[in-house]
Amino acid sequence: MKPRQLVMMSLGGAIGAGLFVGSGAGIAVAGPAVLVSFLIAGFLVVLVMRMMGEMVAADPDSGAFSVHAENAMGPVAGRTIGWLYWVQVVIVVAAEATAAAAITASSIPTVPQWAAALVYMSVLTAVNLTGVSRFGEFEFWFAALKIAAIVAFLGIGSAMIFGWIPSFDAPALANLTGHGGFAPNGITGIAAGLLIVVFAFGGTEVMAIAAAETSEPRRNVSRAVRSIVWRILVFYIGSVLIMVTVLPWTADELATGPFVAVLNAAHVPGAAAVMTVVVVIALLSSLNAMLFSGSRMIYSLSERGAAAKIFGRVSRNGVPRLAVLASVTFGFLTVILNYLAPDRVLPLLLNAVGSTILVLWTFVTVSQIVLRRRAEKEGLSDLPLKMWGFPYLSYVALALLAAVAVLALFDDAARNQLIATLTFTCAITVACWLVGRRHSVSVIG
Repeated sequence: MKPRQLVMMSLGGAIGAGLFVGSGAGIAVAGPAVLVSFLIAGFLVVLVMRMMGEMVAADPDSGAFSVHAENAMGPVAGRTIGWLYWVQVVIVVAAEATAAAAITASSIPTVPQWAAALVYMSVLTAVNLTGVSRFGEFEFWFAALKIAAIVAFLGIGSAMIFGWIPSFDAPALANLTGHGGFAPNGITGIAAGLLIVVFAFGGTEVMAIAAAETSEPRRNVSRAVRSIVWRILVFYIGSVLIMVTVLPWTADELATGPFVAVLNAAHVPGAAAVMTVVVVIALLSSLNAMLFSGSRMIYSLSERGAAAKIFGRVSRNGVPRLAVLASVTFGFLTVILNYLAPDRVLPLLLNAVGSTILVLWTFVTVSQIVLRRRAEKEGLSDLPLKMWGFPYLSYVALALLAAVAVLALFDDAARNQLIATLTFTCAITVACWLVGRRHSVSVIG
């Protein structure tokens, strides 16, 4: 993979359907104060990515955080997070294909949802089977299109705020303070918004896995991670600021389609059609990236003896083909589900992976703290990329993750997802421990 592809992937990794669709749900519960929710969530993801970047730059591996967890806390921990991540990826691949197909079917009624899902799955599976350079090129252009859409939105939104669009009456800052005030639902609303938006940043971890297949992983990871801070501020905070400034947070259309709502208010022709295409591209970009990362994770698990050896076989073009096919199998099965029950597939899939990101980020944080302390104890101070303010900011990230988990316990849907995720994680841990113990006994025998 070329350096420009990794950097652009890291740039586009945080720009997914969570921003294009999920931001509206956050506004609906928090009002303009959703900006605070995004600032907190953005601060958390910046810390996590910096910690992940420190470990990847020092030890690039296709298993990324799974390998780092194994180095920090032992084989059971590394294999647990590796398998948990792979299962999450398998479900997300199916969910993204289903969501993209549903949007396509609603926009083009003559195209059945199952047929669109089949086409998307087939094309992106083929892309991943042809080699990492082809995958990187697809992700480069996917990310470029998403970024171009965000930049155009920021430009149009800014023009609306400053009164440069004659057909729109600029509200100044009235929408930030009116309609119940900046925080109409108080701290409760901000907390509810945080619970929604924190999951919008899922997908940024793909950069850590892809880094192992670049020519200069240590230098390129440093470049990619250093770009995170400003892109979070500009793309996420900037976009949401425009939404709640241009329109009242109580506007119904803002909750269901915030980008389209703003562009319609600016009387941009074809706004809905353009944003539909952008959202589908964002979903397909996520599908493509998740399929890549899932195949590399099970490949890494195979190399470490935690998965069947066949998943470690690599083709002539450097692709673990059986690992790719294993990661995409469930996605093709959901094509049948999209034929049988198209309206029920997506909610079930999304509910299954709701809180996995919290577990993943917790493993990353603990691993970084352990490995950094170990490196300092061994006198290894020349790390290519270092976490800021260690160990204080690492513990701040851990505290924020704990706070989000506590907030989840007070929300019915989030609580059920969190409990399900923790239960599944414990089951994987027990399975990994039993398999490891059996392997140790057979070796001794």
